[in-house]
Amino acid sequence: MSAQTRFGPLVSDRGVTFRLWAPAASEVSVVLDTPIAMSKRDGWFKAHVKDAGPGTRYRFKIDGEIEIPDPASHFQPDDVHGPSEVIDHRFAWQCQDWKGLPWAQAVFLEVHVGTFTSGGTFRAIVERLDHIAETGITALELMPLSDFPGRWNWGYDGVLPFALDSSYGRPQDLKALIDAAHSRGLMVFLDVVYNHFGPEGNYLDRIAPAFFSSAQTPWGGAIDYRVPEVRAYAIENALHWLRDYRFDGLRLDAVHTIVTPGEPSILTDLSTAVGALAAESGRHIHLVLENDDNRSSLLAPAQDPPAGRYRAQWNDDYHHAWHVFLTAESAGYYRDYGNAAHHIARTLSQGFAYQGEPSPHRKGQTRGEPSQHLPRASFVNFLQNHDQIGNRPKGERLSVLASPTALEAALAILLLQPSPPLLFMGEEWGATEPFPFFCDLSGERAEAVRKGRKAEFADAYAKHGSDIPDPLAAETRAAAVLDWEARGKPAHAARLALTRTLLAARRRWIVPLLPAMTSEGSVSFDNGVLSARWHAGEKSLLLLANLSDAANPRLQTLAWGDPIWGTSPPRKLPPWSVYAAIGGS
Repeated sequence: MSAQTRFGPLVSDRGVTFRLWAPAASEVSVVLDTPIAMSKRDGWFKAHVKDAGPGTRYRFKIDGEIEIPDPASHFQPDDVHGPSEVIDHRFAWQCQDWKGLPWAQAVFLEVHVGTFTSGGTFRAIVERLDHIAETGITALELMPLSDFPGRWNWGYDGVLPFALDSSYGRPQDLKALIDAAHSRGLMVFLDVVYNHFGPEGNYLDRIAPAFFSSAQTPWGGAIDYRVPEVRAYAIENALHWLRDYRFDGLRLDAVHTIVTPGEPSILTDLSTAVGALAAESGRHIHLVLENDDNRSSLLAPAQDPPAGRYRAQWNDDYHHAWHVFLTAESAGYYRDYGNAAHHIARTLSQGFAYQGEPSPHRKGQTRGEPSQHLPRASFVNFLQNHDQIGNRPKGERLSVLASPTALEAALAILLLQPSPPLLFMGEEWGATEPFPFFCDLSGERAEAVRKGRKAEFADAYAKHGSDIPDPLAAETRAAAVLDWEARGKPAHAARLALTRTLLAARRRWIVPLLPAMTSEGSVSFDNGVLSARWHAGEKSLLLLANLSDAANPRLQTLAWGDPIWGTSPPRKLPPWSVYAAIGGS
């Protein structure tokens, strides 16, 4: 722990200094074998214990009433209500010289640690890194790791942001995974949540109610980033993952629900601090947003280090338009994408589909900012992710919702279009396991989750009833575990081979163009024919696709350049086929 940090235990050769910000407390003791009184100044409590060190377990006793874990605990061996453990972050890194990869090379695989393998641990993922690298993926993105209550969870309801959940392993195990990934040329990203705390195991409202404003998020009280200590807590957390674990980047969850961001925004200060770390270390560090507001003003993919802004945003518009096109669904937010072809073309040419237009789903409220001036690298595009699969009542993947032929064409376009693509674990071989929402709570909180899901998906429950998995049942989580043996089945093996060949073409032909690819492309999608062209200096990337059952569509764009995918020349594109080429501008 750096001496510049405010939160968490400060470890040295002379013992451990325990620190706690608890302005609402009158007296605090740190409890090891026996309580040790802590001194108080300006809302902070501090005590140096010379006999403490790595492995020491401790709690804080508040006003003689309750004992709580450290809100900045780095490890909770006995879950969120148990004692915290002092962690020594020294590690024998094998890839000492690893500096990361340029953003242009990013191809993501989003992974939930607990269901990616049957083992459900960091160490078990190490055994699958060769598969990831050989597929052509360059970045492993882990869903949130912060300690959550119970045995399993998606991770977005974590309550101790500095402590990885013990069900996945110990801190040394996570470092071993990241080191092994780096040795294979893979970046590792982490999802982090700065918009709320989970419902069980957080004691901040007792010791520091100033952490929260009077506003609410969809999941609980809003964090108040106008308070300096609260702002420092989030920034130190981001630096903790990037510095102590050597993650290559962070994806910030649902920043549009940060209700009280302060001035300047916590997003600006956090990015500035990360930029300073990147500059000091000489590392490529990438920050990505999830932001339903489509705020293009936050994005600057070429700015290095980030220094106040963000490399890219998850592009939900891209997903929604393709989902409607592939499934014809129109409920919920999908009603905004009824003209799917138009929105697909706009996302491929300009990034966001909604750039200030009224959203029917949002009762006519405008959504988004103009994005046509941004480089293609500003948008992480995908056909599936944890939200878009798991927020369905039954958690179905596109592999069981869409035509295989149509889905393969959409996959080809995703992996050949310029923006960084993201796959959800198993998507590379067309996995069919569902990924429904699951958690492990008990009592009133468990029933609240059940009732909340039934209210959110009332129509689906009325239609499917008991077919919808119980989010609290062990079987629901077990159903989401990937079946790695399925890769050997003919259909899955063929899909994996297709994914690997597409990513090899992307790496060889498209990635070199991306640094010079700046503004919007020229894209049309009419009568089932998608025609796209993006300029990159003196060269251009051409993408043609017949996304229909028509055998002989009329092509508006003539084939030219050197083909990198498909049959040349494509005078008559077969149904559901894709052609790509590179030529002069």
